[in-house]
Parts: sequence; structure tokens; C-alpha cells
Amino acid sequence: MKSTIHVAAAALAASLLATHAAAQETGNAEAGKAKAALCAACHGPNGISINPLWPSLAGQQPVYLAKQIRAFRDGERVEPTMQPFVVNLTDQDVEDIAAYYATLSPCP
Repeated sequence: MKSTIHVAAAALAASLLATHAAAQETGNAEAGKAKAALCAACHGPNGISINPLWPSLAGQQPVYLAKQIRAFRDGERVEPTMQPFVVNLTDQDVEDIAAYYATLSPCP
């Protein structure tokens, strides 16, 4: 019984890791750089915001960033200043932008 539980737990862990790795590899950072040009107005040219009201995006995990961008886009997170910028993003745009910011050095 114990060995069955260990095998099931190992299979679940492997599945979760594979899913997480696949999610991180779907964005194209180079494409995201071009798509993120407008984001720089608030989040800084290198993803580091100078305004404490707007978060720095540089160095964040791509899965986290994509989830947050989608939440703004889909109305799950409401922020009137973000909505106009994300409303027309496709899922691929979101993944690309998230991949781009993940490649930048985080705020010191």
C-alpha cells in the first residue's frame, strides 16, 4: 500500500513539473519585447517601475505574470488603468510579454 502511494505521488509530481515547464516555454521573449513597448510607460523601460503604485515586472516568473495579465484582461482583476492596455491581448501576446519580463534582471 505504501509503495502504491509513493508511486502515485511521484507520478503526480512528474505531471505537475511537466505542465509547469510547458507553461514556461510557451512565450517568445523576443516577440514579447516588441509587444511590451507600451508597458514601459508605467512599468519602466527595463521592467523596473519608478512609481510605487505600479509594480516592477522584471525578473518575475512567467507563469505568475501571464496569470496576472490574463486576470486584468478577463476582468477577474479590476484596475481601470490596466484594462485598456490588456483588453485586446491574445493568449500568445500574454505569454510572450510574460516571457520577456521574466528574462529581465529584477529590481536591485
